[in-house]
Amino acid sequence: MIQIIPAIDLIGGRCVRLTEGDFGSVRAYDQSPVETARRFEDAGLERLHIVDLDGARSGRPVNLQVLREISAGTGLTIDFGGGIKTDDDIAAVFDAGASIASIGSVAVRSAESLDRWIGQYGADRILLGADVRDGNVSIDGWQTRTDLAVVPFLEKWMEKGIDRAFVTDISKDGGLAGTGIGIYREIVAALPGLELIASGGVASMADIFELDETGCSGVIVGKALYEGRISLEELTAYVG
Repeated sequence: MIQIIPAIDLIGGRCVRLTEGDFGSVRAYDQSPVETARRFEDAGLERLHIVDLDGARSGRPVNLQVLREISAGTGLTIDFGGGIKTDDDIAAVFDAGASIASIGSVAVRSAESLDRWIGQYGADRILLGADVRDGNVSIDGWQTRTDLAVVPFLEKWMEKGIDRAFVTDISKDGGLAGTGIGIYREIVAALPGLELIASGGVASMADIFELDETGCSGVIVGKALYEGRISLEELTAYVG
């Protein structure tokens, strides 16, 4: 069964969602991040994906206090990403309570840093992120496109010990119009040893069922939860 991983995206310590990675499309939600995380845990979910959007824009983690509060207030296994660039950044993220660091831009801009972190912390504490537009990886909070095709990018890091990654189809993210199922089918077929977590566009339980059938090991769900397209009761029934 596919693992459902709810997402909390943060700007200014508040829960927000973007559409297609556009910082001009911010929608803020009134829910407290800590209370939101507790509701996810009460629903029977075990993982949480936190994206520090302030950090992604500024190039350093910003919302570490929220991470501390969620870590202290729940038993969720948290992966945290956004702005992790330096040895001090990743150490601070782990010190604040994250079990896993989500790494995207560094894997492109500073591969030697990610190599070092894999050696220092272990590959199991790294979640590789690939944000994809038109088949190629984008970095810097989705703001910079590269010419790196996603499958070779993931394969390179698998050869260095990474065995799980999340892939976000930027064109689908926040649109509530369904996932980019084609890219996930392509990756699962090309890299069967990768634990692939899908992200972006999930609008209903049907999307989750489809990703499960495709062979994804996990799915990140965000806006559909905040907009009431998927209820916590449905997730409880699914995981229960």
